[in-house]
Amino acid sequence: MAEHPTGIPIQLEPLVARVLAPNPSPYTFTGTQAHVVGTRDLAVIDPGPDAPEHLAALLDVIGARPVRAILVTHHHRDHSPATRALAAATGAPIMGAAPTHRSEGGQGDAAFDADYAPDRVLADGEVVSGDGWSLQAIATPGHTSSHLCFALGDTQALFSGDHVMGWSTSVVSPPDGEMGDYMRSLAVLMAREDRVYYPGHGEAVENPRRLVRGMMGHRKQREGQILRLLRDAPHDVPAMVARMYAGVDPRLAPAAERSVLAHLIDLAGRDLVREEATTWVIR
Repeated sequence: MAEHPTGIPIQLEPLVARVLAPNPSPYTFTGTQAHVVGTRDLAVIDPGPDAPEHLAALLDVIGARPVRAILVTHHHRDHSPATRALAAATGAPIMGAAPTHRSEGGQGDAAFDADYAPDRVLADGEVVSGDGWSLQAIATPGHTSSHLCFALGDTQALFSGDHVMGWSTSVVSPPDGEMGDYMRSLAVLMAREDRVYYPGHGEAVENPRRLVRGMMGHRKQREGQILRLLRDAPHDVPAMVARMYAGVDPRLAPAAERSVLAHLIDLAGRDLVREEATTWVIR
């Protein structure tokens, strides 16, 4: 994304600008993308990490225009910490995903922002509006239990947070992340007719239903891999990851382990596998 440098606003369409935060990592790709919606007054979606230079970039984009809402798809620490400084600077309320604080097993950059405190939690279908724009909350639990996407009025644009990203599949990390919820949420998105997704990481998704279909197929393939391994012999999670993710960046191995565990918990809930001590076996 060299053509989209950190801190420089990119106008994606008349109502949407993107600002890339300076927090690249194996979990965030080139960084978290904040989206500024509106022309006369604004909403800011996922303002990102609490970095002074990033806040300055956002305030430069906002200028003298009022901010009606600061919206949060989920409160992982690469998405929501800047809400507090941005709210202090603009007077805007923080709205969106409900706060949850269950441990995710040390998932590195994807840990929760423990200080996240929204002024208003949005339920599925609730709408926040400004001058010439409206954003509807779409409940998409899975990556986190309270993850939301936001649909932009009649434009068929969807801000997909980390549920669907433009560079990688989403990590689903128990206990807050649930694979069954994640798959059901993908089915919710498949039933929609969105034109484009603007994710929290990676490029805009221009053919979203094709990508979502592929993501669902990918998860089914992973599930099939797990079942085949367990039919051969009991395995623990690290052993499964070593077989299933050959060649993966070692820094991403903990995330792979969390997603495999999420699959196993889902399969156990469907009475297909069970855990015995430190290993998993087929039922």
